Amino acid sequence: MPTGRPREFDVDERLDRALDVFWRQGYEGTALSDLTEAMGINRPSLYAAYGNKDALFRKALDRYAEGPAGYVRAALAEPSARAVAAAILKGTIDVTTSGPGGCLFVQGALVTGRQNEAARREIETRRRRSEEMLARRFERARVEGDLPPGTDTAALARYVWSVSYGLSVQAAAGTSREDLRRAADLALDALPPRPAPDA
Repeated sequence: MPTGRPREFDVDERLDRALDVFWRQGYEGTALSDLTEAMGINRPSLYAAYGNKDALFRKALDRYAEGPAGYVRAALAEPSARAVAAAILKGTIDVTTSGPGGCLFVQGALVTGRQNEAARREIETRRRRSEEMLARRFERARVEGDLPPGTDTAALARYVWSVSYGLSVQAAAGTSREDLRRAADLALDALPPRPAPDA
């Protein structure tokens, strides 16, 4: 029994094209016609392969997290709290100065109005999840003696991500990679020092 015509395009490759459009224009600034033109498919094919615009945006966010923003998960595996924070800020700078500009999670939220509340909430949920993962990693560092006993690990995670978001906005405005790195180095100097071993 026939199962219908097979797709004549690479679903993942076209998703990368959609990601590029969302990254450049944000959710709100992207029309379906922008997506179909960039992806080289018609609307029925887009709906059949990816669902509506909201569903395609969520898939693009997944793709972004696994691809350009994959440095975050790698950073969490670094051996010390300082190395984790440094890897996150370095990754932020590398991605935001080599991609379309800025961070999709930051830029997408900044240009998404209340009429697209679902997309805004999706971005905010993912950013909050990243903060929670970093707070858990810092909590482990505190327990292991890599951070001082009284460290507010949730606040520290929020601090690192706030710096990361700021670097992203600066990158989108054209700040050079070198200037961003200098700012990141200053931010890292503000991290709590590793406790001295007991004498």
